[in-house]
Amino acid sequence: MGHRFDVPEADAFTRAYWDAAAEGRLLIRRCGACARAHHYPREFCPYCWSEDVTWQDASGRATLYTWSVVHRNDLPPFGGRTPYVAAVVDLAEGPRMSTEIVGEAAGEASTGLRVGLRAGLELAVAFRDGVPVFRPAP
Repeated sequence: MGHRFDVPEADAFTRAYWDAAAEGRLLIRRCGACARAHHYPREFCPYCWSEDVTWQDASGRATLYTWSVVHRNDLPPFGGRTPYVAAVVDLAEGPRMSTEIVGEAAGEASTGLRVGLRAGLELAVAFRDGVPVFRPAP
């Protein structure tokens, strides 16, 4: 199998994030100085530049901000997944996150059927091969 572009390369800093994801937990970073949460993980707060940031378990809840159905992607293994729904979600804790929508609604959207995907749709985190993805909340 060739190089996969969907598998992260964890480093010393991000290992906690990817280890938690492998256990089915979504982590975000929270600043001790300004109390704001952020995602993607950084060693400093992108709002106040403080280095007083810690890992925090996220609730796993989000709302759909926007999405697009991807019909062509030549990078392995995405080509085998097309069509799929790429999305940006607003986590309940505040940060915005790029992800993929999975499940029945995503499958219907990717085949062109009219479904309930809409901005503001309530979502819940799921994990595929240790990577956080989202599905419509039950």
